Amino acid sequence: MLPDTASSLPPGWLDVESMNMDAQGVARQPDGKVVFIDGALPTEWVSANVHRKKNNWESGTLTAVHRESSQRVKPGCPHFGLHDGACGGCKMQHLNVSAQVAVKQRVLEDNLWHLGKVKPEMVLRPIEGPAWGYRYRARLSVRYVIKKQKVLVGFHERKSRYIADMEVCPVLPKHVSDMLLPMRALIASMDARETCPQIEVACGDDVTALVLRHLEPLSEADQARLRAFAAEQNVQWWLQSKGPDTVQLMDPPTRQLAYALPEFGITMPFKPTDFTQVNPHINRVMVTRALRLLDVHKDERVIDWFCGLGNFTLPLATQAREVLGIEGSETLVARSRENFAANQAQRQPGAALAPTDFVARNLFDMTPEMLIADGVADKWLVDPPREGAFALAQALAAIHQARIGAEDALPLPEGSEAWQPPKRIVYVSCNPATLARDAGLLVNRAGYRCLSAGVINMFPHTAHVESMAVFERE
Repeated sequence: MLPDTASSLPPGWLDVESMNMDAQGVARQPDGKVVFIDGALPTEWVSANVHRKKNNWESGTLTAVHRESSQRVKPGCPHFGLHDGACGGCKMQHLNVSAQVAVKQRVLEDNLWHLGKVKPEMVLRPIEGPAWGYRYRARLSVRYVIKKQKVLVGFHERKSRYIADMEVCPVLPKHVSDMLLPMRALIASMDARETCPQIEVACGDDVTALVLRHLEPLSEADQARLRAFAAEQNVQWWLQSKGPDTVQLMDPPTRQLAYALPEFGITMPFKPTDFTQVNPHINRVMVTRALRLLDVHKDERVIDWFCGLGNFTLPLATQAREVLGIEGSETLVARSRENFAANQAQRQPGAALAPTDFVARNLFDMTPEMLIADGVADKWLVDPPREGAFALAQALAAIHQARIGAEDALPLPEGSEAWQPPKRIVYVSCNPATLARDAGLLVNRAGYRCLSAGVINMFPHTAHVESMAVFERE
């Protein structure tokens, strides 16, 4: 018989109130101390093995569920769980996918308010897609375990440096999951079985590339084994002997690694070590929504900050008068130019892409002077890495503070009078904490309002929170 209320729980039972960003259930001891519990879900009454204690909090692992959440589901992967050897790649498979999205939405809103003092005027409907088979990019660790005479290929175990003994992975595309055991057999058969620590997977729309990290030159026999595997599994092998710049295609390609953005008539070639979005299904929807929210017109100039390979830049060039893509990596800028030229050459008469330039710059070292030098843009698209776009937001805020005559404002450079900030900004984020920090600057120091914000479930079953926010000048 269960107790009537949470206040009358037996000693040792905990009432789980919420879930944190690390997918742990959050409860409180009778004295008010917070307890983080791996495997517990909100609304559950549980017991836990507390294995770490600090002055203000404790952490532990679920040992029993006395009252189960209605959102608890059977995990879809046999390697998921709290047991010894469990894979650490996913943390939320025991929670209904819709509930996962709700948790992430709450994380986003809590971060915006508590860290940035920003409340969106509207919450965007979450962007969702397939919950399984979505992970088109993965870095798989490889290890030959001498004592067991066995090769392991997969992700690390939960909170461990050891590789999980994985036979399947349902978040990978099925054809890649089905390759895990053949990969193990391949590496086990190789002369270099002890010096191949990693296989990176990159899937395009029609091509699957595998990047083999090898610490010693491969014998001719090993190269023949790789070629036989490639023919059998219909994959391309790329070889990496040292750093990322040593990645080379093993044999001439028959087909190009690429993904399409069909709504815009864009095809994006890429190399397997380039940054591309893990989830192509979500990426297509995300790009479409970002451009719809930015509401670009044919007479407008747009800047795409942190443009990468041009994932947003090239679609923007189908709608704007002029586009500038800015990225920190010279290599990515060169690739962006190539992708732009290739797509421009394939456009139909009368549907040419707008004039587009790409510039390499350290975007973590922006100043008001640099911002003004880039010229006036009607709209901005901002898609930074986890570190966010603090220097960019800070530069924008500094200009606004100077123009309103704030006491602590720095003087603006000469010739800046004609420069105007963008009317609208769409910010795509992979870290709600840095988005909240930057949003606080935009709203509280740069003269913008946050029109809307919402989550993008780019990584189902993980605690990773991707999101999008829209800012507009007051």
